[in-house]
Amino acid sequence: MKRPVYVTQERLNHFISEAFKEDVGDGDHSTLGSVPADLIDEAQLLIKEDCVLAGVELAKEIFKHFDENLAIEVLKQDGEVVKAGEVAFYVKGSAQSILTCERLVLNCMQRMSGIATYARKAVDEVQGLDVKILDTRKTTPNFRMCEKWAVAIGGAQNHRYGLYDMVMLKDNHNDYAGGITQAVQSVKAYLEKIGKDLKIEVETRNLDEVREALATGCVDVIMLDNMSTEEMREAVKIIDGRCETEASGGITLETLREVAETGVDFISSGAIIHSSPNKDLSLKALK
Repeated sequence: MKRPVYVTQERLNHFISEAFKEDVGDGDHSTLGSVPADLIDEAQLLIKEDCVLAGVELAKEIFKHFDENLAIEVLKQDGEVVKAGEVAFYVKGSAQSILTCERLVLNCMQRMSGIATYARKAVDEVQGLDVKILDTRKTTPNFRMCEKWAVAIGGAQNHRYGLYDMVMLKDNHNDYAGGITQAVQSVKAYLEKIGKDLKIEVETRNLDEVREALATGCVDVIMLDNMSTEEMREAVKIIDGRCETEASGGITLETLREVAETGVDFISSGAIIHSSPNKDLSLKALK
């Protein structure tokens, strides 16, 4: 699949460089002390658990960043449904380089494959309904690029990447500002002043807040936070297509379809990232 716009070469290089600094420090002494420097060998990425595979492209970047002479033969692509016992790729070259890269590659791929698998399940749950599944900003610090990339690989969609690419007025914003109306008006004036054209989303906790957000006339998305499905249906009727709607708060795989059937445009779920279990993958030396 095409890389998301936020997966830039600059971000990749920074992430990989910092990860190696953290893991390798002043040297991989286990490898340097036990494996001959001139040994050329091969390893395979073995899939040990059924999953939606993710992180293959990132693994290629990691290997090449550490040692540009490593050769990777890819058998399974990001987004493929794979079975235990299959091989995702082979890597050949310096045995020392392969060993030093091993843990970083596995950490990333196991995590990303877990997220991609959960995302695919979420999308499948609402198949046939006109609703999009979104992630959230509930990500691991300094690993957001990889986690959101995995969501996209799994077939769900990314919500805003950070605090800078969309306005989202949550309950605390609204409470501090003196209410939804005041918060929206203040943000609108602020955006005009700094010359930014950003979407505005407002979190609402009840139908009265839905009506208030709608009355401002300048909200792009109304979030229905922790509402019952009955409240969501009523909110969708009140909004009547005048802006987009997003359901959020405590939504699980088991409740996804019921929420989707209320007619909302989006369902956002932090669980796609923070509650997805890692998948079992292994890098095995070929002898």
